[in-house]
Amino acid sequence: MLIVGAGFAGLGMAIRLKKAGIEDFVILERGDRVGGTWRDNTYPGAACDIPSNLYSFSFAPNPNWSRSYSESAEILDYIEYLVAAFGLKQHIRFNHNVSGLEFDEKQGLWTARLDGGGTVRARSAVMAQGPLSNASLPDIEGVAAFRGKKIHSARWDHDYDFTGKRVAVIGTGASGIQIVPELVDRVARLKVFQRTPAWVIPRPDFHTPGWNKALFRAVPASQKALREALFWTHETMAMAVIWNSPLTRLAEGLARRHLHRQVRDDWMRRQLTPDFRIGCKRVLVSNDYYPALQKDNAQLITWPIARLSENGIRTADGVEHELDCVVFATGFDVPKSGTPFSVRGRGGRELGAEWAGGARAYKSINVAGYPNLFFLFGPNSGPGHNSALVYMEAQLDYALRGVQRLMDDNLKLLDVKPAVQARHNKQLQKRLARTNWNSGCKSWYLTEDGFNATMFPGFATQYRAQMATFEDGDYEWVALKS
Repeated sequence: MLIVGAGFAGLGMAIRLKKAGIEDFVILERGDRVGGTWRDNTYPGAACDIPSNLYSFSFAPNPNWSRSYSESAEILDYIEYLVAAFGLKQHIRFNHNVSGLEFDEKQGLWTARLDGGGTVRARSAVMAQGPLSNASLPDIEGVAAFRGKKIHSARWDHDYDFTGKRVAVIGTGASGIQIVPELVDRVARLKVFQRTPAWVIPRPDFHTPGWNKALFRAVPASQKALREALFWTHETMAMAVIWNSPLTRLAEGLARRHLHRQVRDDWMRRQLTPDFRIGCKRVLVSNDYYPALQKDNAQLITWPIARLSENGIRTADGVEHELDCVVFATGFDVPKSGTPFSVRGRGGRELGAEWAGGARAYKSINVAGYPNLFFLFGPNSGPGHNSALVYMEAQLDYALRGVQRLMDDNLKLLDVKPAVQARHNKQLQKRLARTNWNSGCKSWYLTEDGFNATMFPGFATQYRAQMATFEDGDYEWVALKS
């Protein structure tokens, strides 16, 4: 087996394989270190917006989290712990960037093409490169013309000295609201360019006392109980952010009170108040973003950006903002359509072309015409309210069952039936039409024409139930000739 990516998904798959006694696999990692998005995102203030005890694998608890919501460096330490604890290093090939994946139907083998000309062949393959892996610059005129310093949040330059500089932050999403409070006290002037305000709720973040860590180490059941409590608390939040319900109004009320407590100026409050239903875009958590915007050297700018010039940013009102540095907190190329590299299946079909109008899969993990291939964080597996790792564990278990079927039954092909996939997606899109994500706002969850290929329209418990059964009749089975 070959696994593409050594982040949470790829390493989780490797751990599942080893626990099942399967050792014949390789992980192809384009970088020189494990970690995926947590290796790449080292910008100041980078942290997870899910509690640490829930944003970790249930089969590998960490009793030593330093706080309720861990920062990126501590999460990366946890990921590296997984490599050491489960003996994964021997399976990882670093600096192996996959440029293409192709299926040989006669032999029932996947071939991964690598930069530099090498290849790796395997009976089955797992796409575990993750949705937040390719940094995205905004489509703004003049980006190349700006002569100052340009920094993307996922490619942070730690050698750049911000002291006394005139700095702009473009983007007020999850990374932007973490960067702004970290920079505002270091720069001479900070201008924050906001296209759309987001719903922001407070973050209940606390340092973990020593006695708490000792309790988790001595009584692992206590940490498991906390994880369960966090899980069900987040499950309840689905009623607020996925569907329009009375809890939606309660959540919006919480966010408005948070805004009113922290922002004194009425005009700024108006600029920071969303005009869409909570949940339609990603809900953000922060205690220090609003206070940072009100510092004397900070300015919130809501005029649209017309272009970048040689000296700064020109907005639609005709003002040119002279700058020394522009920070792009503009997120990633999330594969709602297309693929990160060419993937060719049966009969030479190309997945990127088939997904041009929006990605579709069966249970987010298999795609008809691409046998023995498993997607982690595939189409419509995104949570809007709970830990992504809860969803991921369900995917790992399902993929493992598929791999075991290939091995135990000596199969050449295990391919989901097209009619089964089509029926699954028809039901999925019908359910998505009733969610807040599809209620009218523009977000990275949707394609340009409004197709939602990203989110799962339900509770995490429903997703786990979906992945708990592997229906033999949903697949075409072709045995290897002896």
